Amino acid sequence: MSTIHASESNYSSNAFNLWAIRHFRCLTIIEMTQQVPCIPSTAPFSQEQRAWLNGFLVGLFADANFGATVPASLPAPKVSLPILFGSQTGSAEQLAKRFSKEASQIGFAPRVLELNSFKQIDFAREKIVLIITSTWGDGDPPDNALEFWNFLNSTNVPDLKHLQFGVLALGDKNYSSFCGAGKKMDERLETLGAKRLVERADCDVDYEADAVAWIGRFWPKARLLAPSNLTPSDSKKIADQPAAASAAEKQPRFHKNNPYPARMVACRILNKPGSAKETRHVEIELTGSDLQYEPGDAIGVFPRNCKVHVRELLGSLGFTGSEPVKVNGADAILQTALETHLQIHQLSSGLLQFWSDRSGSSELKELLTPEKKADLDKFLYGRDILDLAQRYPIKGLSAQEFADQLRKLQPRLYSISSSPKAHPGQVHLTVGVVRYDVDGRWRKGVCSNFLAELSDPEARVPVYIQVSHGFRLPTDPSIPVIMIGPGTGIAPFRAFLYERRADQAPGKNWLFFGDQQRACDFLYEEQLLQFQQEGYLNRLDLAFSRDQKEKTYVQHRMLENSALFWEWLQNGAYVYVCGDAKRMARDVDNALRKLIRKEGGKTAEEAVEYVSALKTAKRYQRDVY
Repeated sequence: MSTIHASESNYSSNAFNLWAIRHFRCLTIIEMTQQVPCIPSTAPFSQEQRAWLNGFLVGLFADANFGATVPASLPAPKVSLPILFGSQTGSAEQLAKRFSKEASQIGFAPRVLELNSFKQIDFAREKIVLIITSTWGDGDPPDNALEFWNFLNSTNVPDLKHLQFGVLALGDKNYSSFCGAGKKMDERLETLGAKRLVERADCDVDYEADAVAWIGRFWPKARLLAPSNLTPSDSKKIADQPAAASAAEKQPRFHKNNPYPARMVACRILNKPGSAKETRHVEIELTGSDLQYEPGDAIGVFPRNCKVHVRELLGSLGFTGSEPVKVNGADAILQTALETHLQIHQLSSGLLQFWSDRSGSSELKELLTPEKKADLDKFLYGRDILDLAQRYPIKGLSAQEFADQLRKLQPRLYSISSSPKAHPGQVHLTVGVVRYDVDGRWRKGVCSNFLAELSDPEARVPVYIQVSHGFRLPTDPSIPVIMIGPGTGIAPFRAFLYERRADQAPGKNWLFFGDQQRACDFLYEEQLLQFQQEGYLNRLDLAFSRDQKEKTYVQHRMLENSALFWEWLQNGAYVYVCGDAKRMARDVDNALRKLIRKEGGKTAEEAVEYVSALKTAKRYQRDVY
């Protein structure tokens, strides 16, 4: 057994001798169990003396060939905290990473995982879990959270009575299923016996302030489960100021809260004469912005409302537009506020309730009753605030009162259709221009028409990059990829092809593209055919729905080529889908399962498991909207 000589220490003293004798038996046991000793904070030494003695003991035990090491500092044990996110556009993931940094400062050992990675979590051992999720489709979880939701509703879920949790839900109040996924998970966890640490927060699209306020309520309660070396006052300070931990995070000079005023250098129509659509190819200059992106990322565009529409709305309400108002604490005139700051197209439930109360309309009041939900959804489709102003006038409405009812004008996200290697200093968009008629009045999509009608060469388009961590080319360039993107869903795959060509990637590429008519809706036809000639697009399957009597879509082409599709899957191919979430993406998903059953000889349940495995391995990725 090793012997401790007090004379070898510069800090030898009677205090050390007395303490060592008192604890000699303890040190002997530690040595026998091959654990490295450390000087506790209760020992009669200064911090410097304890540090020296800890190092001395480490060296002593290392000499005894125990192979043990001790870090420079020995913090108290930290409590595990899984921070699980469900995210389609990246917002929930960004919050999860931000809150992880705060968690590590208050005694937790955080782990940030997408919800579908729940198998990495031993829920039987965890004390606390934090869930952040957005909602997709009709109240559904995002793609990277769907398996977790299925798990919560399966017979495999363990007893969760020991677990405490918090759910932060992200959503959009314009949809009837506002924060539906978060609400369902919150309620299901409670049903399974888990205890809610704090009440769920349901955040609208402008979620930042509400998310920060919610985490500020979460940390003080969670902190009670996390012993650490922080003093209570330090812990409270971090909990009261959750944003402080992320203030120093490295981020580009321009971002969502400080968009880059970019110049649009091109905006041309991709459709040929005879098309029922208007699809634009937009090029935006990024030189000098320091903004960087990768194929698969999206770009956020802050639009302006149509001036003509604003004038019509002002006239219907009896305003001149020069009325002073405060918007987000800043002074403005009403016309400017309506053009640049406030949402005037989509009707929120809060605005409808206000309009019903102030107008006294019995029709609106009846529509807002629960049993009339179907009628309300039909009424809301395609209508805007001008419809309310014209059909249900309000007497005595002030400019400020009106402005207070309107939500903040939000940016629109577009999948990037360019490669930074092939298009340095630029970002490209593929934009479907939205125009339609309701009640004899033409309506226009806010951002698509903002871009299409921007004629001033000196005008600026405020933009930022929305990073996507769940829609990426494989890191191995030799892996084959299958891309399914009808209509404007072609956007990220144009970027993928340019990137693969720039990298001279040897992996094969297969594209499924479709639209209405080949003669006038074959977007990027010349470029795609050029990729084919050069050997970078190994297979191109087209589905133009209106070129024959029976409508043909991309999912039909998948099934027609099911044997080859299965062969590519067996060879490790990644599958990507981009486009409409409600119909196309679901039809493609069903076709994928069907061809797996047929060509793989699998049952329906086995096909579901196969697709789940693809998702877990990041071999099935979707950018749907």
